[in-house]
Amino acid sequence: MAIVGTGNIARFHVEALRSLDAPVRIVAGVDLDAGLATSFCAAHGIPFADTDVERALTHTRPDVVHVCTPPGAHLAPARAALNAGAHVVVEKPPTLSLRDFDALADAQPAGGPYVATVFQHRFGSGARRIRALLDAGVLGRPLVARCDTLWYRPDAYFDPPWRGRWETEGGGPTMGHGIHQMDLLSAVLGEWTRVSALARRQARRTATEDLSVAHVSFANGAVASVVNSLLSPREESYLRFDFEYATVELTHLYGYGDDDWRVTPAPGHEESVTAAWKAGEHGRNSGHAAQFALVADAVREGSVPPVDTAEARRTMTLVAGVYASAFGGRPVGPDDVGPGSPHYENMRGDGPPWTEET
Repeated sequence: MAIVGTGNIARFHVEALRSLDAPVRIVAGVDLDAGLATSFCAAHGIPFADTDVERALTHTRPDVVHVCTPPGAHLAPARAALNAGAHVVVEKPPTLSLRDFDALADAQPAGGPYVATVFQHRFGSGARRIRALLDAGVLGRPLVARCDTLWYRPDAYFDPPWRGRWETEGGGPTMGHGIHQMDLLSAVLGEWTRVSALARRQARRTATEDLSVAHVSFANGAVASVVNSLLSPREESYLRFDFEYATVELTHLYGYGDDDWRVTPAPGHEESVTAAWKAGEHGRNSGHAAQFALVADAVREGSVPPVDTAEARRTMTLVAGVYASAFGGRPVGPDDVGPGSPHYENMRGDGPPWTEET
């Protein structure tokens, strides 16, 4: 493995990789700041530090490259890794726009290497259990859902020049924070068909939104409310799925374990739902290691690592749909953010109703 971008999130990647049961070797750390690259590699026992991605790839020839740069700098190193024959694990959001995402997906050669986006909440035991029970028919049809990312970021959080700006983050909490919860919602409920949304710059000194609210319809008939906020002093990440035969809830903040889930069977289904829930997968939280273990297995086996570009694109399209609806003042579907749409070119489209930059 090689790490590109040696900021704070890179530390989580290294710790997760070194916690895996099957061994991996981290062979390089790359950052445009030579001092950061050198100190990061020294701190983590990584043998090769450099400021040039292609030089590091040539020297160390990794099987997988983890792209941990700020979002606006994901595309170039990911393409370089694919060209060098390495799989890519890219932090969320994978790119700043659907156009760039499609360019990255198209850069994958037939038969690999492949791109996987970090959406680790899919891979904790609770998420895998709810998906398995849904597929087995234990929960019945999905009917109603809630997806709340209620976080708090003070003005000082946006002091780094790349934060809170469309050209470097791609969006506000819809794109950069709530995307994890929205991805898990999408992983459970599948394809979305319609979204009606609003987004505001309610209180923070940013060019992007600091709040969005959306109503989403899914192809299976389910409907969901989605709230993404950076204005909530009592922080909470909350997902609720109301199925025919049970309500399943997840309450956490930045990651979950088994104890963060709660199931409430519908009358008449207490025994079957409770027994199936207790018998389902347990024991793995939603940290990076849950996904990285499966990525490493896929690379060893020659299969496509999760989350592949088709799955990640569905979530990216939902994010674009929220912005398109909010800034266009009308409901939209997936086709409304395809090629030819301003929201395909960038998440802001023709721009939010506020115009002044910060």
